[in-house]
Amino acid sequence: MKILFLGGGNMASALIGGMCERGFGAGNITVIEPDASARERLQSNYGLVALTCPDAGVFGSDVLVLAVKPQQMKAALAAFAGALQEKTLVISVAAGLRLVDIGRWLGGSGVPHSKLVRCMPNTPALVGAGVTGMFAAPEVDAAGRELAERILAAVGSVVWVDAEEQLDAVTGISGSGPAYVFHFIEALEAAGLGQGLHPESARCLAIGTVLGAARLAEASKDAPSTLREKVTSKGGTTAAALAHLAATGWHDALVGAVDAACARSRELGEQLGQG
Repeated sequence: MKILFLGGGNMASALIGGMCERGFGAGNITVIEPDASARERLQSNYGLVALTCPDAGVFGSDVLVLAVKPQQMKAALAAFAGALQEKTLVISVAAGLRLVDIGRWLGGSGVPHSKLVRCMPNTPALVGAGVTGMFAAPEVDAAGRELAERILAAVGSVVWVDAEEQLDAVTGISGSGPAYVFHFIEALEAAGLGQGLHPESARCLAIGTVLGAARLAEASKDAPSTLREKVTSKGGTTAAALAHLAATGWHDALVGAVDAACARSRELGEQLGQG
């Protein structure tokens, strides 16, 4: 099976590394990447073929992974317009771009390409701890869905959604979500510094707390609300902290932030798909 990556940046590199660890042969992977240093790094790290631009041989690939920036996608796909085989499974990890637009660009003046899967991974994928929302067009069969899942599972867990529009929610929750968590860590760290802790101690405590709480939530059968209640003693320190958060409207603010990210995701999809 021949797999072609269009784009060889950080996400593509993470996917390739995870795939090679899980049995995908590097000899069957080709990357199209215009940046010389990125090509050299990919070739050195994985022993694959990295090209400056597409040649005739790449159009027969079984899988095409689209890993270029959304704003560059239309131009990058111009070389593939009308040249891709109908059987080729196309997997897009470009945020915001809708399948109808990707299919139209790949089809050129002919029939739009329809064997498409759209994915929304997040940045923890760079350390193998990502979570990816996925949606497959109706033309993708069970084998195609399984293959797409194997590729994205190389960098973390996978969640399928029932409608492409739900990927906007995925973007708001997990795509943008790491930034919310980093912001929370920043706040915990700042609070520690304000209480006189050494900077290294404050950072260690903040990051370790978030990691540990997430692992506990993952391992526990209890809902997060139940876990929260279990560490909140009446009249205790945690109760005082949570009462302050409630008074500031923290919960509603975070929900509103996710809503704003979802709305922006929809707007970007419309803007990026023009033309």
